[in-house]
Amino acid sequence: MAVSPNEHYVTTIDKDNEPTCWGCGLHLVLPSYTPTFKCGWCGAITSLNLQKHESKWFKWRRLRDRCFVCVLFGFMGFVICGGVWAVHPVVFSVSYFCGIFHLVIAICLSVSTLSMFCLAAFHCPGASPLVLWGSYPLVGKGDLENYTFCHYCSKPKSPRTHHCRSCGMCVLDMDHHCPFIGNCVGAANHRYFILFLISAVVSTIYVAIMSVTAGLHIWSPLSIRSHAPSNVVGTDLAMRFVKEIIIALLNSALLMSSRGLLLVYLFVSSISVNLGLSVLLWQQLFYIYEGKTYLSHLNSQGGDGADQKDCQNILRFFGCPYSVSRYLPVVRDSEKRHTK
Repeated sequence: MAVSPNEHYVTTIDKDNEPTCWGCGLHLVLPSYTPTFKCGWCGAITSLNLQKHESKWFKWRRLRDRCFVCVLFGFMGFVICGGVWAVHPVVFSVSYFCGIFHLVIAICLSVSTLSMFCLAAFHCPGASPLVLWGSYPLVGKGDLENYTFCHYCSKPKSPRTHHCRSCGMCVLDMDHHCPFIGNCVGAANHRYFILFLISAVVSTIYVAIMSVTAGLHIWSPLSIRSHAPSNVVGTDLAMRFVKEIIIALLNSALLMSSRGLLLVYLFVSSISVNLGLSVLLWQQLFYIYEGKTYLSHLNSQGGDGADQKDCQNILRFFGCPYSVSRYLPVVRDSEKRHTK
């Protein structure tokens, strides 16, 4: 039975030019020259193309990813150490209890963020399942159903597996390749990646709040005149107010200490990073809610959209028991009731 997949796979041809299935080794008699076909015994998909190899840019992509990981490690270390140096003395000067409370939260957020980042970056993203292939006595009927042959790894690739040319391996349930963790996001580390995003979003919010709190204790309040001439109203009054705020901020910046400058940097950088991470986290949770990955979402563009969409997908993703997920509403069923 001939098929027309988007990718091409390796096979061999015997002496009589009869195509041979790479999965079970059986010779197939085709009515005409068919470049791509599916074995009727094991179900493997085969194409008459030559084997390919990784490009010479593979090592450069790996080096780029490692550089991104080092930069991100350095940024997180700078934020943690800078926050300790800039915020802790101010918080402890307010009260000893506030200082201890802040210290405990900072340690918990730092440990959780760094640990989840390390697990997402250095944990195997999920290898393709190992199966027997290549010989008819070993391969049973339908054992390689819809399996394809990866022409980069030279081994079978399951339907839920994609080859990442940056990692140089086939990844099970691959979501995407993230250069900032230097690794693919797949079945084995997808949960760690989501937990890292959640921890990073919470941490950046906390850094922004503590930077503002410490800054208010360091800088004197802005002296904005509460009175204005009676003939200044509307837009002129608003412009005068904004002008005095800018002047006060400039005067404070000129007299600002190194601790104050670091607090400003921590606030601006944490807000900027938080915006990007929040968008990425929302996108990831939406795909999990749909029961998809990013790649499967791209492949299903224009499809029938028959996947089940409900909150149980999120709970199952995080390993919550069925006794909890069964009480959540199923969106697909409710949508059907509304359409009837």
